[in-house]
Amino acid sequence: NADISQLMSLIINAFYSNKEIFLRELISNASDAMDKIQYQATSSPEKLATNPDLRIRVEANREAGFVSVEDAGIGMTRDELISNLGTIAKSGTKAFMEAISVGADMSMIGQFGVGFYSSYLVAEKVIVVSKSNEDEQHIWESTAGGTFVVLKDETFEYGNLKRGTKVICHLKADQTEFLESDRLHDLILKHSAFVGFPI
Repeated sequence: NADISQLMSLIINAFYSNKEIFLRELISNASDAMDKIQYQATSSPEKLATNPDLRIRVEANREAGFVSVEDAGIGMTRDELISNLGTIAKSGTKAFMEAISVGADMSMIGQFGVGFYSSYLVAEKVIVVSKSNEDEQHIWESTAGGTFVVLKDETFEYGNLKRGTKVICHLKADQTEFLESDRLHDLILKHSAFVGFPI
């Protein structure tokens, strides 16, 4: 998808110092996903029962060099991983790129519905593991180049999710500050204090 490649290269090459916004965006997406499963559960309580522990987990793995954000939200099927992450049917990508070209701030990325891609401010590779009630667990993986693969998860290297999504950001060599738990803790307090779920 040309728009996605363009968006990624814009983000990867951005001379933008406030790279920390990636965490806010991933936590915001996690919160939205849990809002969705709560809403579904008002009419179908069994949908929530597959994983009733509605919290967001942020983990730094110093040995492996990644930060992950995991939710117990609605999750994505294989097709949803492709349509939500691999293609942007919405005009958000174009609108965001146009806004940036006339001087908008990168931190507005979430307002255009493409906040997930702020991961590439800090990550060289992003892996998304997701489990929907409607499908088996799948993995979406992309390096910063814009191409991606989606596979059925058969190794469960990043965990066996009951339901929800885990975004794993393999950090660039110069972004290791985000492996410090104090730094992550401060960012969560600064940007995500009003999220309606425990983090």
